[in-house]
Amino acid sequence: MNEPAASTPPGAARSQPLMSIGEVLAQLRVDFPDVTISKLRFLEAEGLVEPQRTAAGYRKYSWDDVSRLRFVLAAQRDQYLPLRVIREQLADRDAAGASSGRQRPALVAVGPGGEVPGRAAPEQPVESAQVRLGRVDLVARSGIAESTLVELERLGVVVSDPPGWYDGDALIIARAVAGLAAYGLEPRHLRGYRTAADREVGLFAQLVAPLARQSDPAAQARAAETARELAALSQQLHAALVRVGLRSTLGR
Repeated sequence: MNEPAASTPPGAARSQPLMSIGEVLAQLRVDFPDVTISKLRFLEAEGLVEPQRTAAGYRKYSWDDVSRLRFVLAAQRDQYLPLRVIREQLADRDAAGASSGRQRPALVAVGPGGEVPGRAAPEQPVESAQVRLGRVDLVARSGIAESTLVELERLGVVVSDPPGWYDGDALIIARAVAGLAAYGLEPRHLRGYRTAADREVGLFAQLVAPLARQSDPAAQARAAETARELAALSQQLHAALVRVGLRSTLGR
């Protein structure tokens, strides 16, 4: 079966042959290079897309299915929305019908500050965990001093893995530390953050480990998604508790 051209509009689905999961993957990877077949199966298992099945059980996707997948992937990549919020938006999108023209996920404010789940600094895109930076690059891109990086590593706040190389999360941490330093906070003040994070890791690992141990790719994808949502919820909880704690100081 020939793969439909990427420029074919979703509305032309009825006049186009259905696509295999491999063909859909090729379509989506143009804009979402990290998407995998396991991810597509996971989104199906979560009820976010429902491809047709042949008599032999093979998945067949329409252009509407591809449009739906683009909506979900964009919501996760650009707005860090949890699946429950994406599911609600898809339901609204379906209820409005294709004539609404709504092809993009809506930004959702989940707190008084308008923060989006899982994103601490909307103006800076989250770096991929696959990023590899050398020590000099990490210092230059984060704005911290070399001596600060040494102290962060001593405290276990930043970890190089493999030695001498840092991932995107290390860059996010270093940038946050640089921002806090502008208000007078020093690395030694961050011991509590490391301790609290370790406690959460232990707690969440108990929830994710049963899925992660399974050999089924769909279960492993669900484990990764569960970890992402737990981290987002934890961030929301922490931010809300800090706001509540500061109310008396702010006189509110």
